[in-house]
Amino acid sequence: MKKITSFTVDHNKLNPGIYISRIDGDITTFDMRFIKPNTPPYLPNPVMHTIEHLFATYSRNSELSDKVIYFGPMGCRTGFYFLVRDMDNETALNLMKDTVKKCRDHKSDIPGNSKIECGNYLEHDTDGAFQALAGFYELIKDYKTEQLDYNYCK
Repeated sequence: MKKITSFTVDHNKLNPGIYISRIDGDITTFDMRFIKPNTPPYLPNPVMHTIEHLFATYSRNSELSDKVIYFGPMGCRTGFYFLVRDMDNETALNLMKDTVKKCRDHKSDIPGNSKIECGNYLEHDTDGAFQALAGFYELIKDYKTEQLDYNYCK
């Protein structure tokens, strides 16, 4: 079987940040790596769950909402996948920065966090999520588009 692109990247050299994982026609997949691979502690599930609710809500309520395809966790618990359609890298990067900042600064209840709206509504960690988002925002706030290439961290 052919390996997917992200499995061909040396994860020992991969640092926290944002990377273009793949491009499929007009859809770009970004890896938003909060944690250096293979260096615990990883993001706890309740933290990831809260970030997922916040980021998905804010990105899908942005002026670019019609171009947002998906936001969800990586199974390795080092970050998230963000898929967008028909968006240049600079616009996508700015959307990610802006959305992470809005998530970090969120002050009200977590969107979609009720028994009716969520399949695991009791498993959230808002304090942990805000801490992870604050650290990630500090990392990416001055990011440039050339840093989106996996080769940038080699």
